[in-house]
Amino acid sequence: MGFDLNALERAVTEHGRVARVVITGIQGSSPREIGASMLVWQGGQSGTIGGGALEFELAKSVLNVADKRLSRHALGPELGQCCGGALQIVTEVFEQNTLPTSRDGVVVRAVDGSHTMPLRVQKLLKDARGGALIETHVCQGWFIEAVHKTTRALWVWGAGHVGRALVNTLAPLPEFATTWIDTSEDRFPNNVPEDVTKLPAQNPAALVKHAPKNAEHIILTYSHALDLELCHQLLTHDFQFAGLIGSKSKWARFQSRLAALGHSNAQISRITCPIGNPVLGKHPQAIAIGVGSSLLKTSQTVAQTQRNSA
Repeated sequence: MGFDLNALERAVTEHGRVARVVITGIQGSSPREIGASMLVWQGGQSGTIGGGALEFELAKSVLNVADKRLSRHALGPELGQCCGGALQIVTEVFEQNTLPTSRDGVVVRAVDGSHTMPLRVQKLLKDARGGALIETHVCQGWFIEAVHKTTRALWVWGAGHVGRALVNTLAPLPEFATTWIDTSEDRFPNNVPEDVTKLPAQNPAALVKHAPKNAEHIILTYSHALDLELCHQLLTHDFQFAGLIGSKSKWARFQSRLAALGHSNAQISRITCPIGNPVLGKHPQAIAIGVGSSLLKTSQTVAQTQRNSA
């Protein structure tokens, strides 16, 4: 998950004084995982640490924190919640002149009165320089977070109803760096999510060569001819995943045409069609939920592989 320095900087620029609240430890049940965070400013907030009574109480008071605070909260006795767990929370308040910086992709700072960096923390920073994964945690009074990095390049081809539903569904998720392509500016909505890169292009298929070869692609344009050309170009270029909106009959025609363009059955079978979950129906939001669910399942597999190899 990591520390999204860009989101914090945008919030401070827009709202001035901003508090950031992060879950740094869990005992028992919790509404969110370690590393979950929210930003709070006068009159608003973004992100969530799980909602409910704890978030409500914190949101009322965090802007009064002088600088940094490490606190512990028993969800049952303190707040009357059924979770029964306990959370360790770090709260920090930032302004334009106190925005944090990173060292080798890690943000580290004292949050519990200590001013001398412990040897253990120094070793973690050295490990980070060597490429080690850094988990969000408090070590001997020092708070350590890796800087947030998007880990998956997602290219969404088409800004129609399904494209809009999909982009809006996935935009809040931190692991995706989304590039959104369509044939003209006026095909996009007025409000494109902040971290989404919009690319209007008269000939979208010409952009395939610029996509990372480990990118994931969702093809859902207004034109079957454009969909086919995108499939053809992606099979020529390479990709991590490619999904195509359509029926089984559409896919049968595409398979035949892609074979005629010189692609083998093994290559063609790398494209997933139809996409989504047919049980959920054909409403744009239902398709978006089905596609998003499939992508998130892949996220969990990738994250587990990274943890096992660390």
